[in-house]
Amino acid sequence: MLYERWLETVDTDPHRLALWDGASDRNWTFAELAEAAARTPAGNGPCVFANARGSAFLLSVLAGWREGKVVVPLEPGQLLPKIAAWPGKQIVHLKSTSATTGAPRMIAFTADQLAADCEHIVASMGLKPALPNVGAISLAHSYGFSNLVLPCLLKGIPLLLAASGLPESVRIAAEQAPSVALPAVPALWKAWLDAGIVTRRVEIAISAGAPLPASLERAAFESTGVKIHNFYGSSECGGIAYDQTAEPRPEASLAGSPLTGVTVRVESDGCLTVQSGAVGNTYWPDSDPALGDGVFHSGDLGEVRDGLVYLRGRACDRINVAGRKLVPEEVERVISLHPAVKDCLVFGVPSDNLRNETIVACLTLSSDVAPSELTEFLQSRLPPWQMPREWRVLDSLGVNQRGKRSRSEWRQRYLGELQKP
Repeated sequence: MLYERWLETVDTDPHRLALWDGASDRNWTFAELAEAAARTPAGNGPCVFANARGSAFLLSVLAGWREGKVVVPLEPGQLLPKIAAWPGKQIVHLKSTSATTGAPRMIAFTADQLAADCEHIVASMGLKPALPNVGAISLAHSYGFSNLVLPCLLKGIPLLLAASGLPESVRIAAEQAPSVALPAVPALWKAWLDAGIVTRRVEIAISAGAPLPASLERAAFESTGVKIHNFYGSSECGGIAYDQTAEPRPEASLAGSPLTGVTVRVESDGCLTVQSGAVGNTYWPDSDPALGDGVFHSGDLGEVRDGLVYLRGRACDRINVAGRKLVPEEVERVISLHPAVKDCLVFGVPSDNLRNETIVACLTLSSDVAPSELTEFLQSRLPPWQMPREWRVLDSLGVNQRGKRSRSEWRQRYLGELQKP
């Protein structure tokens, strides 16, 4: 079904630009890409591991579609997953979760589910063949696959692949067309803004993969006139919500409105449930009641108000303080009000009292500030039970290659330091 859809895309306008690869400075029309894909071997076995970079990644995907194999996107150098058995005939795609809350798992998708995610994204974001996508994020990650690969192959939206995410490479890629759409993660947007390459040439600017700070969104808008649109999604169900507004959001917790074709509601435990035709079939090989039958029960705390989705943190990150549940994002928001705080991350660690966790705050600062001064600053803004008891000042609270920051990793790092002699 997907390969047939691809051939329809080619037939629509075979001589139009399909792909520009910045690493080789080579162009492909849709006809040329189709010819190259027809010659690309799919290999033996039930799957195709798409783990190459650039144009070779797309050719691997098309070869898998052509031969009816399961496509498994992987980052270059990523170890091949050990899969004891392969899913049934309807499954055409296996995603890996981002593993920010535990061990990575595979998610199985049918062709219809992948196509539905593409439809929802293109319709909600206003993507179109006349507006090429610049590819500076991983094509193997769910975000890059849904926003770059599928729109190119199923909707005829040209893809301009930057040689890397470095500012100069992205600038060169964007200059291949008068106007472009550019999906990225917050860390890249900050680097590109600092480098001065963000211009009005970027007609649709998209940020996902990690929370987009409201301060970064405002800075981009005020200095360049470019509105960065927040995008919220999950590997299990694709796109969930998108901020379609023309001006910066009033608060970072506002994810946007549900995508076309997507329904979002809040369950009794405070977590968001997503229902759409793009929701994955199942986890593989071990199923989970959180995913299936077109519904994904997420671990994201949130609310839906006036047709908008607001995120309130992760259920697994809640801190237990004498039986009361604290969402660390609320404490981070208040700490960030201090003018010397550049970035912060809050989490809980076990204390001597089994009913209580100690609140730890890790910070990066623009100037020296004593913990006592921070505590005094917070006293009028937070109730006593929400006050951090431990402070760590660091040079960086860096993110992983997917633009995400794992509380569990920082928690384990902190506990490891305590155990050192």
